[in-house]
Amino acid sequence: MARSERYVVGLDVGTSQIAAIVGEAMEDGSLDVVGVGKTDAKGIRRGVVVDLEAAVDSIKGAIKEAELMAGVDIDSVHLGLSGGQADAFNSRGVVAVAGKSRVITRADVDRAIAAAQAVPLDPGREILHVLPQEFVVDDQDGIGAPIGMTGASIEVNAHIVTGSVTASHNIVACVNRAGVGVVDTTLEQLAAAESVLTPDEKDLGVLLVDIGGGTTDFVVYERGSLWHTGFVALGGDHFTNDIAVGLRTPTPDAEVTKRRDGCALAALVDEDQTIEVASVGGRRPRTMSRRRLADILQPRAEEIFHRLWDEVCGAGYESAIHAGIVLTGGGAILEGMPEIAEQIFDLPIRRGCPTGVGGLADHVRNPAYATAVGLVMHAHRQVKSSDEPSPNGWLNRLQAVVKRYF
Repeated sequence: MARSERYVVGLDVGTSQIAAIVGEAMEDGSLDVVGVGKTDAKGIRRGVVVDLEAAVDSIKGAIKEAELMAGVDIDSVHLGLSGGQADAFNSRGVVAVAGKSRVITRADVDRAIAAAQAVPLDPGREILHVLPQEFVVDDQDGIGAPIGMTGASIEVNAHIVTGSVTASHNIVACVNRAGVGVVDTTLEQLAAAESVLTPDEKDLGVLLVDIGGGTTDFVVYERGSLWHTGFVALGGDHFTNDIAVGLRTPTPDAEVTKRRDGCALAALVDEDQTIEVASVGGRRPRTMSRRRLADILQPRAEEIFHRLWDEVCGAGYESAIHAGIVLTGGGAILEGMPEIAEQIFDLPIRRGCPTGVGGLADHVRNPAYATAVGLVMHAHRQVKSSDEPSPNGWLNRLQAVVKRYF
């Protein structure tokens, strides 16, 4: 494996934070995190570029920090796209099996998937992902790998994710202006699911909630497949704004107060606990009860979770979440979020931190890095799949050698 092929880079461009993760593919097939870069996001709002130059500078800062830590030059990244610009739906495609033997081939599967995605799209939308959920061969459903089976027809149920052409192209343009190319793009909550969910949770039925700065994105998995994708237009920045208004403190200081002293469930805070809050206009800082801060944060947390549950119930997946709910993203770090979610949903709740990587694993074992680590894991899995030997692998390698010679 060439040196450049050993490294993959995930870039998560969020509303509050931009994170770049460098992963190194090891000889035993595992993945090590060897570089981490993080900067405050500027020029980005809910996944949309609002200030091109500021966004480019922020991306450059994260990439430079990751390069210095990893000791490698970054020329391409796997980019995460905000769930706030995505729309998704389930589709079905069915085709007849070609050939006299009626043996299903890769070409038949590809034709069925192409039929599932042959749907009209609104102007300005493009397909980001086509994710097969299950296959049906004749009348036999629930099939995961139909190649090699025999049947007259093959049908696929697929989850189609679309995105805004303008929003995605502007993000890609920012990354390109920062001096790196974009290998591919992945919806952020899908990348987060890659790094924090277990196969058992996906099989049993789980709701992943990624609480970002501008939006709260979510996905529903059941029977190992993705069935629903959505978002709520509320996130961590709304907590910060509530603090700034409620405590009359500058927004940067409100963010610091939220991270240092915030709690989303007032019942967890002792009444005699006090905090120091910055004042505006150069006035002296004030001392006040921490319970007052919690009283500001709790209604917003309740609103986010209630609106989230309304979305899930509206799609009809409330009875599919047997494994519970996993909270991830920077907003999940706020104290009291799992406890208040458990009160509202009456389901098992846990914080989701990235797993399945080595190297600087302790450094990225934080919900805020779930998407960036997931992007690296997704890219690494794709590389391993492309490197797996095929029946004509020896012929392909021979052709490659001859081509290089001439």
